[in-house]
This record gives sequence, C-alpha cells and structure tokens, in this order.
Amino acid sequence: MILATHTSRVSSFLPTIATASRTANRAAHRSIYQKTVFNSVEGAQTAKLHDEAKEPQEEPVPSEPMPPRLMRKGTDLEATSGTLNQIAASLDLYSSHLTSRKFPTTSLQRIQTLNTSRKSLQGSRDENLGAAKKLSGEIGKIMKSGGDASAVEEIKAKVEAAKGTAEKFSSELGEVEAELSELISALPNLLDDSVPTGPDESQNEVISSWGSPSSLPAKLNWSPTFTPKWHDDVALSLSGWLSPSAVKMSGSRFASLSSSCASLERALSNFFLDELSKSGYTEVSVPSIVGSPALTNTGQLPKFEEDLFKIHDFECNGDAAYLIPTAEVPITNLHSSETFKSEDLPKRYAGLTDCYRKEAGSYGRDSRGLIRLHQFKKVEMVTICHPDSGEDEHQKMVNTAEGLLQKLEIPYRKVLLCSGDTGFSAQKCYDLEAYLPSTDSYREISSISSTGDFQSQRAGIKFKEGKKKGFCYTLNGSGLAVGRALVAVLENYQMEDGRVKVPEVLKGYMGGKEYLE
Repeated sequence: MILATHTSRVSSFLPTIATASRTANRAAHRSIYQKTVFNSVEGAQTAKLHDEAKEPQEEPVPSEPMPPRLMRKGTDLEATSGTLNQIAASLDLYSSHLTSRKFPTTSLQRIQTLNTSRKSLQGSRDENLGAAKKLSGEIGKIMKSGGDASAVEEIKAKVEAAKGTAEKFSSELGEVEAELSELISALPNLLDDSVPTGPDESQNEVISSWGSPSSLPAKLNWSPTFTPKWHDDVALSLSGWLSPSAVKMSGSRFASLSSSCASLERALSNFFLDELSKSGYTEVSVPSIVGSPALTNTGQLPKFEEDLFKIHDFECNGDAAYLIPTAEVPITNLHSSETFKSEDLPKRYAGLTDCYRKEAGSYGRDSRGLIRLHQFKKVEMVTICHPDSGEDEHQKMVNTAEGLLQKLEIPYRKVLLCSGDTGFSAQKCYDLEAYLPSTDSYREISSISSTGDFQSQRAGIKFKEGKKKGFCYTLNGSGLAVGRALVAVLENYQMEDGRVKVPEVLKGYMGGKEYLE
C-alpha cells in the first residue's frame, strides 16, 4: 500500500538520501612531496602552505566507540530498503542502522504504533463498507419480492450508518497515513553490510591510491624553494580569474572565469562527456528546475530543504519548484513511474548541468576559490539496473570515474565512507579524492553511491521479469565535478613561471595548446 499525499507523492515506505556536500580535507596528511623534496635541500627554508588556503585545524576529539550494527544478510531486508510493514517488523535492525549513522531513533516506535493503528482502522473501515454492501443487497431482495416498505427504510438507515462509520474510520486512516508518510520519508537508507562502522570521516577507509605526489617537482621542473600556489592564484596569473566581479554581482560563493581558464573548464566538461559515452553512458540534457516530487523521489526532500534554492513565484505542475542540487535528481526521474523489462536494463546516463546549493552549515568553510560554491558545473552518472547487477554497476561507475582521473594524470585516492559519513540516500558510497599540492591534501572530486531500491521505491521505478515484479536499483556518481577537476588541473600542472601545462588528453580540446599562459 502506498501512503502518500498529493503534495509529497512519496511512492513507498522506505528510507532515503540526499547527496549533501561533505567536508573535505579528510585526515591530517603530511605530503610526501614536502618531506622528500622541500626539506631535502640543505639550508632551504621549510616550505609553508598557503596561509589563506589552510583551514583552522582543531585537535581531534577521540570518538566514542559505536555499538555493532545488525547485518542485513539473511533477513527480509538483505536486498531491499524495506516497506512499511518490514520497518515495523524489523525495529531492532533499523534502530542499529540509524544509530550507526548517528541518526535519531525516536520515530521508529511511533512508526510501529501508527502502523498498528493503520491496520486496525483499515479493518474497521472495510468491515463497515462490507456491511453496507451486504445490507444494500438485502434491500434489493425485499423490493423485488414486494416486501414491507418499512423494513426497506430500516435497512437503508443501517446502510447509511455503516457508511458514515466507514467514512469516520477512513478520515482517521488518512491522518495516520499522512503522519506515517512524513516519518518514513525522513528515514535514511539502510547501510550495506560492507560499510565500516564509524562516527565520521575520520573512520573512512582508504581503499587504494593512484599517482605519486612526490613526482610533481621533477615532472614540472619545480625548484626546491618553490611553494605550489593555490588554484585561484594560478588562475589570476593567467588572467582567468574574475571572481571579484562575480561576488559584486551575486555575493559570496560565486565565481567567474575567463580566457584560458574558461576554455579549460569547457574542455574538461567535453572530455568527461566523451569518455563517459565511450564507457556506455548515454548523454542526456535535463531541466535545471524540478518540482518537489522529483526531489522527494531522490531523497533531497524533505530533510535537506534548507540547502535547496526554492523558486517562490513559480510552480512545476502545481508543486513547489527548486533549482537542482545535482543532475542525479532530473536524470533519475526521467523514468519515474515506469516499469522495465529486465532485458532492457541497465539504463546508464550522463549529463552536464549547473548545480545549485545553499551550502547551509558551511559558513566560513572553503570560502576561497572554487572548492565550495553556490553554483557549479558537474557531470553526473546515473544507472538504473536490475538488483542482481547492482554491485557490478557500482564498481563499473567507480572504475569509470577513476579512469577519468588516471587519464588526466591527477593523483587521487579511493575512500569507502563509514556509516556516519555515508549520505542519506546511499547504502554504500565511495569518494574519489584528488591531491591538491597547494594545501598538501586530498579533496573530494567524485562521490559514487549505490542507493539500492531506496529511490526507485519512492519514484516507482520497477522491473518485470516474467511474472516477477520488483523495484530497480539506482546508482549515481560524479564523472566528474568540473570545478574541482579544474582546481586539480591548475594545481597539479602549474609551472614555476606561472604557466600551466595542458594535460595530454585535453590538448585536442584546447586547440593543440601545450601551455596556458
């Protein structure tokens, strides 16, 4: 049964996500490059990182040990995010997953109580409707046989009474269902069993790394005394940094580029789309404005409304309108309320859009440069697939994003997020973090999530396999975040004389240029 209102259109009871921006600069990390090169020259001063680029570092606070999480394997929830009845019947499992996410569990008991009331009200309503139907049949028999008219009137009164009682129960049922819909739409997804337990990003697991930051000085002919510049300083030296003008027009956390920097941004976008097309992702162009049901389907609403830009004098099909925070929203919703034949899956898409986020809760963090903006470009990958191929498609998406960084020759690492850092809609998420020499740190450049059937239950995206029907799995990931890729190229290809070497794979997109200058 679907408990959904017209405005929310929550198409099933199960947990949800939202891909909110994650604090980068994961763990304090001392660069191999700085230790092996800057400090190896006798008499040279120890290189210092750009003061404005570095964020204040707080002393780490020891985390309280988290209780073990109940595993999904072998339960009814092994391959699904759960229906209303499954949630009510599996409170211990759900509670352990919410606790592992540092998410309040108070709503679970209320959900169980309301679900009991829902079943009781449904039964009472149906009982009275059934009685009214049966009595109506008796009226016909009496009238057909020429029976007593007073008996007919008496039965009609009983019919109306039963219908009135049924209507009363139906009204109460509607109120219960509305509250249940609100509570369940605010529950996050269950976690995959392979997700490590941990309270925050400090417990994320580095799975692998690629590239060598220590090779940058030799590769770019940096002298022992050269300190890598912050990306906006690099762009400024190329006459490509117009952000003061953007701030004058739009306020903080907006940026403008010109000249070779704008061309590099376009080159990266086209390169990503071309490569994703070769990897089997169909390019799509989608709206940048969507209605609230689309955001509810993918999990941004209701929990993350404060981070969205709402359009107050415009509606989408009668619903509240918002600027998209990520192309994941419109691309996933291309197939809302559709049923696929299993042989027609998977569906893989890639799209370039501007993304809009208020960055609520990020005051004072990453206020300089292109790292955290209200408006930014991103190429997004979305896959809709059969549940049996969900894990394979997740790995394919991760490998595809890694291939982009490898072709750009940007050092990076792959990180499996722990329970406390995994996004709301995700059951499992990998981050790819690019190395930035200016701050001697790794910063997120792609976040690649499997949501299981969490989003598809909300959006009504199903598959049919013979007589079997079920909900598809959905996956999404950056391929890549264009602005952060631009940051990585400017920093990892900067020359000491102010020029920027063009990555080999981008030369064809930059008119054959060897350098930006």
